[in-house]
Amino acid sequence: MTITATIQMSKQKIYVLGAGAVGCYFGGMLARAGCDVTLIARPKRVKAINQYGLQMDCQSFQEHVTLNASSDAALLGDADLILLSVKSYDTEKTIQEIAPFIAGKTIFLSLQNGVGNVPSISRLISNPVYPAVVYVAAGMGDERTLKHHGRGELHIGQYGDLSPIDENNLQGIGNLFNNSGVHCVVSRNIQKDLWLKFLVNCAYNAISAIGQIEYAKMVQVPQVNQLIEGITSECLSIAKKEGVDISVAEATKANELIAQTMATQKSSTGQDLVRHKHTEIDYLNGFIVSKGMEHRIPTPSNQAVYALIKMVEKFNPWQGAS
Repeated sequence: MTITATIQMSKQKIYVLGAGAVGCYFGGMLARAGCDVTLIARPKRVKAINQYGLQMDCQSFQEHVTLNASSDAALLGDADLILLSVKSYDTEKTIQEIAPFIAGKTIFLSLQNGVGNVPSISRLISNPVYPAVVYVAAGMGDERTLKHHGRGELHIGQYGDLSPIDENNLQGIGNLFNNSGVHCVVSRNIQKDLWLKFLVNCAYNAISAIGQIEYAKMVQVPQVNQLIEGITSECLSIAKKEGVDISVAEATKANELIAQTMATQKSSTGQDLVRHKHTEIDYLNGFIVSKGMEHRIPTPSNQAVYALIKMVEKFNPWQGAS
């Protein structure tokens, strides 16, 4: 079974697996448009959303959205589409845990950070798995309140050439989102799009986290901009070795756009640190450092911010912060 462009949205069984800020934003937008959406989340969030609903505090609207929430992964057995938004370090463990429940019809869309999640998932299950490039600035104010800081679009695609089935699935997913107020484009070069977003994450996430500072304020410091340039240059060198060609101009434009369109956002890495949670730094700057060693390319800028985040993870200076 494939997700088609003509099937009614209300007929689709959509699950958000890992309902943090990103999952709640996109799941909430689909539910707001009438889609059948269930959030799979931790018990505290499940209790709050089932009792009070999801409060979406967005730039263009403020709305209370009613949708289902559960901690029972067995419900995924009837899923048509799963939006996967768990942290990258939980990917393989999560897929192994849910694999016994997943039907052959189920399609996965990875809304995760990093560039290695889809290959990891595809090694564990035979279902169609598509990567999404996510541009949204959001955070959770509490267990049921989504705060939207900017943007909210998706680029989706498939590595390599699209088969007719892939084309049909992706067009159907795109229609679901576009009809729900989420701009969604089917990319013809999703690997390049993923790497562009990835290098932006490497350039911004760690610095924002270390300073606990918004993106627009970060780039007002000349020395920070020099560091961003160093991080970006190293990412471009690694990307080229990995078969992805991104120009300096393209990377610079992507970096500048983030500070303009997500001005008040603090990075997910920074939010994780304040909440005393493990970060995804090993899958961001740490990935570049690892690939640098593999390809024998120095990555001192990425190594610097990577080391600092690892230090903060170990000796959290925000003990007691909320």
